[in-house]
Amino acid sequence: MTQTKTGKPITILMADDDADDRQMTKEAFEESRLANDLRFVEDGEELMDYLCRRGKFSDPATSPRPGLILLDLNMPKMDGREALREIKNDPKLKSIRVVVMTTSKAEEDIERIYELSAASYITKPVTFTGLAEVIRTLGKYWLEIVELPSEANGE
Repeated sequence: MTQTKTGKPITILMADDDADDRQMTKEAFEESRLANDLRFVEDGEELMDYLCRRGKFSDPATSPRPGLILLDLNMPKMDGREALREIKNDPKLKSIRVVVMTTSKAEEDIERIYELSAASYITKPVTFTGLAEVIRTLGKYWLEIVELPSEANGE
C-alpha cells in the first residue's frame, strides 16, 4: 500500500460500466491485500463529476481526490477516451495518473491513449486469476515503487 508523506493511503478510482468487472477488481484488490481506498464510478460523466466534486460527489470527505484512476474506454454517456482528454486538459486534474484497463486491443486505441498522456494501457485479462495478477503487479508498481505527488491524496 502506498502512502503519501502524511501517511494516508492513496485513493484509487475505477471508472467502469460493467458491474462484474468492478466486483472482480474489488475482489482482486482484496486477494492482493492492497488496502488502498478503492472507489467506483460507472461512466465518464460520473468520473468527471467525481473529479470536479459535482452533485453527489461534492463532499471531499466522501469523495477524496484519487492518486490513480483505472479507466475503461468503452462506457456509456462519456467514454474513457473523452474523459481522459478532459482530465489531461484540466490543470487541476492532469497530474492524476490514469491507467487504462480495457478489453480493446486495437492499435489505434493504444496509440491514441498514449497521445492523450495515459500512464499505462492494459488489456483486461479474461480470467480472475489473470486480473488478480495484473492488480498485484499494478499495486507493486504504482502503489509501492512509484512516487506520486502529495496532491494525489487531495492535499
